[in-house]
Amino acid sequence: MGELVLGWMDLIFNVWTGVAIVALVVLRATIKSVPHNTTLVVERFGKYHKTMTAGLNFLVPFTDRVAYERTLKEQAIDVPGQSAITQDNIALTVDGVLYLKVIDPYKACYGVEDYRFAVSQLAQTTMRSEIGKIELDKTFEERETLNAAIVSSINEAAAPWGIQVMRYEIKDIDPPRSVLEAMERQMKAEREKRAAILESEGQRQSQVNIAEGEKQAVVLAAQADKEQQILRAEGQAQAITAVAKAKAEAIRLVGESANNEAGQRAIQYELAGEAIGAKRDIAKESTVVLMPDQQTEAASMVAGVMAIADTLRRKLSGASAAP
Repeated sequence: MGELVLGWMDLIFNVWTGVAIVALVVLRATIKSVPHNTTLVVERFGKYHKTMTAGLNFLVPFTDRVAYERTLKEQAIDVPGQSAITQDNIALTVDGVLYLKVIDPYKACYGVEDYRFAVSQLAQTTMRSEIGKIELDKTFEERETLNAAIVSSINEAAAPWGIQVMRYEIKDIDPPRSVLEAMERQMKAEREKRAAILESEGQRQSQVNIAEGEKQAVVLAAQADKEQQILRAEGQAQAITAVAKAKAEAIRLVGESANNEAGQRAIQYELAGEAIGAKRDIAKESTVVLMPDQQTEAASMVAGVMAIADTLRRKLSGASAAP
């Protein structure tokens, strides 16, 4: 009897243990905790039912199942190198990096089989198409414009997939070796051209500076010569004025001296001495001296001068008496 009781008790314990295990399994299948920036796409009987977001969610056991798990984080996809031909028929090998984000988990699950592969292929074809629209030189100069054009084209095509491309970055552009050598020669020629232009500009500026300096020197010399001539002319004018004043003063004094007898005799004596001195000078300069026929020529000259002096004296006297 005791063994039978123990058997039933073991059976009951095992049953409850099994029930507890089943309940735990069901509870685990019913309660679903979704991490942050993650979504779960739930199907019921094989058909889309709902999308579970971050937090605590519940499922109906045996009818609901998680079909897809999609991250909402920004993802980076390496785009392998692809051959592309530019507008001027130059073959290039271009690779890049694509940054995308899932916007609509439903479309990302049911709109395309593998959205990462699809977007990568779309990026490659779009990149070849955009590079074919520009020339080789512009592929290096306009990377930003090229990246923006690729992103715009991919977003337009990937909209039904619930994917948004955040940005596309070209990592490397590898043209043929012959093109690289030609570009190096072109850059070398351009640098030499710039150096020659800078050197010629320096020489031209140097010549301009020299000419400007010579011009300023000539102008300053002309101004100095002008000022010197003005000063010389002013000095000569002052000298002439002074000489004229001195002669006028001498004439006045001679006229005043001629008013008396002593002055007249002094004038006669002075004039006679100057006449004799003049003849002496002529005799020194020439071997032939012409003597006047009349021995009284000196006296006649003195008499003539005295007559002139007497006339001046009378005029001065008349001018003095007039007032």
